[in-house]
Amino acid sequence: MNYNFKDIEIKWQNYWFENKMFKASNDPNKPKKYILDMFPYPSAQGLHVGHISGYTATDILSRYYRMKGFNVLHPFGWDAFGLPAEQFALKTGKDPEGFTKENISNFKKQIIRSGKGIDWDREISTAEPYYFKWTQWIFKKLYEHDLAEIKDVEVNWCKDLGTVLANDEIINVDGKMVSERGNYPVVKKAMRQWVLKITKYADRLLDDLELINWTHSLKEMQKNWIGKSQGAIIDFKVFESNHKIQVFTTRPDTIYGVTYVVLAPEHELVSSITTDSEKESVLNYIEETKHKSDLERQTNKEKTGIFSGSYAINPLNNKKVPIWIADYVLPEYGTGAVMAVPAHDERDFEFAQNFGLDMIEVIKNDSDDSYTGDGIHYNSGIIDGLNNEQATKKIIDYLTQTKTGYGHATYRLRDWVFSRQRYWGEPFPVVYDSDDNIIILDEEDLPLLLPKMKNIAPSGTGESPLANAHSWLNVEYKGKNVRRETNTMPQLAGSSWYYIGFILKEILGMIPLNSEEAKEELKKWLPVDIYLGGTEHAVGHLLYSRFWHKFLYDLGIVETKEPFLKLINQGMVLGPDNQKMSKSRGNVINPDDIIDEFGADTLRVYEMFMGPLTAEKSWSNESVSGIKRFLDRVFRMYQFEIVDEVEELNNVYHQTIKKVTEDIENLNFNTAISQLMIFVNDAYKVKKISHEQARGFIKLLNPFAPHITEEINKVVLNVKEDLIYSTWPSYDEKYLEVSEIELVIQVNGKLRARIMTKPNLTNEEYEKMALSDQNVIKHLENLTIRRVLVVPNKLVNIVAN
Repeated sequence: MNYNFKDIEIKWQNYWFENKMFKASNDPNKPKKYILDMFPYPSAQGLHVGHISGYTATDILSRYYRMKGFNVLHPFGWDAFGLPAEQFALKTGKDPEGFTKENISNFKKQIIRSGKGIDWDREISTAEPYYFKWTQWIFKKLYEHDLAEIKDVEVNWCKDLGTVLANDEIINVDGKMVSERGNYPVVKKAMRQWVLKITKYADRLLDDLELINWTHSLKEMQKNWIGKSQGAIIDFKVFESNHKIQVFTTRPDTIYGVTYVVLAPEHELVSSITTDSEKESVLNYIEETKHKSDLERQTNKEKTGIFSGSYAINPLNNKKVPIWIADYVLPEYGTGAVMAVPAHDERDFEFAQNFGLDMIEVIKNDSDDSYTGDGIHYNSGIIDGLNNEQATKKIIDYLTQTKTGYGHATYRLRDWVFSRQRYWGEPFPVVYDSDDNIIILDEEDLPLLLPKMKNIAPSGTGESPLANAHSWLNVEYKGKNVRRETNTMPQLAGSSWYYIGFILKEILGMIPLNSEEAKEELKKWLPVDIYLGGTEHAVGHLLYSRFWHKFLYDLGIVETKEPFLKLINQGMVLGPDNQKMSKSRGNVINPDDIIDEFGADTLRVYEMFMGPLTAEKSWSNESVSGIKRFLDRVFRMYQFEIVDEVEELNNVYHQTIKKVTEDIENLNFNTAISQLMIFVNDAYKVKKISHEQARGFIKLLNPFAPHITEEINKVVLNVKEDLIYSTWPSYDEKYLEVSEIELVIQVNGKLRARIMTKPNLTNEEYEKMALSDQNVIKHLENLTIRRVLVVPNKLVNIVAN
């Protein structure tokens, strides 16, 4: 009897979907478990096996916790706005809304075909008015609480795409910034943009990382991105001028070692302090800088710069030092100006070497290079003889008393540039009157919809295509003739709160975010217990989501300080050639093809068996076939005689329950599957299985392979209860004790013997047993034993030479 996976998988997928089997209940007597995937952008390419890997992992957890008695919320949705859809529309002439919905339909079919158990009543799309009404409402509240403003800011401008790009949408090619999509030139440009003041939340974003179960590396990425630095702001007067340059430094104790001051090319004083003789050179240098990414400017070993022609005065010793302009200083760090101490700063040292500038040592050390450590200060006036901490305090006290500076903390984190010059995005709920005053739309006027436009090409003015939607653009509001905001919100707007949207979603729309009912629902489900996705979102989506969540916390809408309790980053699935999957390499594996040939259960089990969830893994078609054979063996196992008791399988059965349970809890899905295989192998040795073992085993396998197990449960075992809502098996401790174990014997790490013996003997007994084995004795001839390492019940390794 063969397992006809094609018919059976479709049968169960239809049954689950039509009967809404995965709908989250509101049973207050059950503990909740909110398990979430980072939702996808619905591209025309459809899902790949990398998506399915992560989605299967969360589905396993959802099915497991449901069987463990939890009320599970496992929703799904679509990150539907954004630049890719707009670019595709421009190339094909299609409406971005129409083909985005077509892509969503295709993605949804693929998700269902994979066997993923979703509460589809909670499905959301960020491009639907019922949803982005509340994205607009959140922006309105941010503005009302002085967390949104419009101002001139330096942005990454792509003329060919007609829009501002985020840093993660840019790559570097031959030393120039280009767009990741299309490789179009990108330059730095000052533009009037909406900005969200995330920097006001910087300390909370740092401090509250202690509240969440994220990996150390991921937390460090956020800490480094926020980049809090403690130091001082110091005023350097410009010689023979009314201007003063405010610099930020983390080492005010080294101020006596300043030999020059550096301004970022974008600094507001550059044009004012540059002398006429240096004007042309400085302008050319500024133009060159516009084509460089921030990363290149920070990491380029060969420092570039240009002398401004002016000088600054050190407020501690009144020495005159030259003012340079250099791209290794970024406008968004500190004040965009630094005091350069080449003897005690690596970047300043490299710059000074390149341009032959002075170096003054002020901390005693034996280094020939820049010395950045602590030490006793000399050549340092009022702080001679002091160490770093003492000197820093005294300098800040002096600056404060003389009103030439003060202690200050600064952040690498910049405020969030929130404008995009695109059509396909959330419109701002903003209009301007004839005097350019900002008017935010009332709540009853939300959502503000996008106009239907046949031509969504860039406006040509630097504005979004909405500038050409004249009947939409110029309207009357509250008795005034007004003009709408033409920018739209970035794609990250909708994804910053979608985990909340799932909770509030109803069949006909959403529970209003500002209602008491919403607060009760959010209190019930938040925070997200398990959130799974890629590391590429560490300092974009994850940071902005935390910011918006904290703002909603301040409004009293949510009761938790953090949105995502446990975060898991799944490893990438590489192609059969061990390379990242891409169309150009021709190594992309389409999940539809695998499901057609082998079935969804095979795909799911294979992807979880490839290796640890968080590790990078390579695809193997041969191994897929092996998993299919395993599932066929499982199906045939249920043709064995099923009896009341099979004592020979009791030990391995209860060991399997324990291991699979612990492995799922710890995300060790590959070793859980290995244990399930061990049970099947042992069952084939006795050719029979008990009723308890038969049902218990398919419960254990169900989260990994839900179709075949439900079919066996209903058709073979004739059980009416669905496995989805059955109870997870429990193990009996008395069967966990084993009477015999296999002891592996190694000599210098190489396998030399396997010995079956009693468990839990002393290390001395295991050592004696190993040393008496004939093959071990043979491989120890003419060698001197140096030490013997014993891993109880597992291994003896003899080190000899």
